[in-house]
Amino acid sequence: MAAPSELRVSKDRKLLTVTFPNHAPLELPAELLRVTSPSAEVQGHSPDQRVTVPGKREVAIARMEPIGNYAVRIVFDDGHESGIFTWNYLHELGHEKDQRWQTYLDELSAKGLSRDRR
Repeated sequence: MAAPSELRVSKDRKLLTVTFPNHAPLELPAELLRVTSPSAEVQGHSPDQRVTVPGKREVAIARMEPIGNYAVRIVFDDGHESGIFTWNYLHELGHEKDQRWQTYLDELSAKGLSRDRR
C-alpha cells in the first residue's frame, strides 16, 4: 500500500482523515483507532488475548509520529502510544469501519462494559 497523500486530524482531535492516492478520504474516529490499536496491549499476542477496551468515548489524538515510510504511531491523550498503524492497517480499518465498530459495540455489551469512563 502506498503512503497516504494526506493525514489530517480534526480541530477537536477526535477524527483522523486519511487520503490515499486515487482513493476517497477515509474518516476514522479517534475512539475506533484507540480501541482497535494494533498494539500488543490491545491485540495481545494471539486472538484469544485480544482486549476489549472500554471507556474511550472521549479519547482524542494527542499527536502522530511518522515511522519510516510505512506507518504512523498515533499517541492518544489517555497515554496509549504503542500502536504502530501501517498504511495497510489504516486502509483496511477505513474500509471495514462499520463492521469493526459494530463488533466492538457487541463485545462491550456482552461483557457489560461501556464506552464511557466509570
